[in-house]
Amino acid sequence: MKLAPSGRTLIVQPLPGIGDMVWHLPHIHAIAATTMEGRVDILTKPRSQADRLLRAEPCVGRILWLEREIGRHAGPRGLFRLAALLRRERYQRAWFLHGSARYVLAARLAGVPERIGYGIGLQSFLLNVPVRLPSGLRHAHPILRADALLDVLAIPRAELKPCLAVDPHAARAVAARFAAWPAPWIALGIGSSEPWKQWGAARFAELTLALWRRVGSIFIVGGPAERELADEVLTRVRADGATAADAVALPLEQTAALLARCRAYIGNDTGVLNMAAALRVPAVGLFGGSTPLTHSHFIYAITPPPGERGMTAITVAHVLETLARLSWSDETCHAP
Repeated sequence: MKLAPSGRTLIVQPLPGIGDMVWHLPHIHAIAATTMEGRVDILTKPRSQADRLLRAEPCVGRILWLEREIGRHAGPRGLFRLAALLRRERYQRAWFLHGSARYVLAARLAGVPERIGYGIGLQSFLLNVPVRLPSGLRHAHPILRADALLDVLAIPRAELKPCLAVDPHAARAVAARFAAWPAPWIALGIGSSEPWKQWGAARFAELTLALWRRVGSIFIVGGPAERELADEVLTRVRADGATAADAVALPLEQTAALLARCRAYIGNDTGVLNMAAALRVPAVGLFGGSTPLTHSHFIYAITPPPGERGMTAITVAHVLETLARLSWSDETCHAP
């Protein structure tokens, strides 16, 4: 099936995390290429920080916020508020990178002429581009479902793995802020969305001390929620006479710019791990409490030894062994 070029186009991607949005970068780029302007708007949840994450993406226009759980788009009235929002924007085409029928219904109520999605379950009755993915994909990984949709519609993907652009203003801000820290840089991502994905302050401090004299600079990376954990890591490191750069709670576009300058990234299973891989930075992921990610060859997964479980089963020695095996690459997609 071949789609004609479209006018104003919206992509609905309601999965909430930063990593979820990174996973869909190849699909966003491919869909944007089907439009007359080469640009799409995106409807997503605020937790994705898509306004900052995608700031340098030339194919992304406006970011519209979906306030689904307890916000203005929750419940029956929220459905009609969402439809009113889409009606005002007068989109020609809407893509749904999710299996929910609710968002397709809102687009139909808004009068969006072309509605394209996975066609699984009730959603199939509300779409008007005849796509129906196999029911076996209902619970498949989001990347696999989005890949299958584009394949059915014969839409080529210029990149098979996520590729994230860096905002040049953020790059200059990072270069100025950390000018005194010698290269090469290695970033340690201490954030985690769940406790069972957290390696802990003691292990991150131990790794920092092990790397301190081997590389130029170590950066502690995390969001505002990691402030207390970062302070504990830095206190432990300084008590042993070492040092590390505090890169916690940077704006997300600056975190991306920092990662793009790093020789490697090491961290828990988080959105920032996915960002590093999408910046073509070797990303060592600690998967003691979650299933290893396999969508990018820039992710080097470390799992517990056979017969052991949990993050505590991953040692600093395991990380150092993996770092020694890294294949450094000249691939890049940093420029907007």
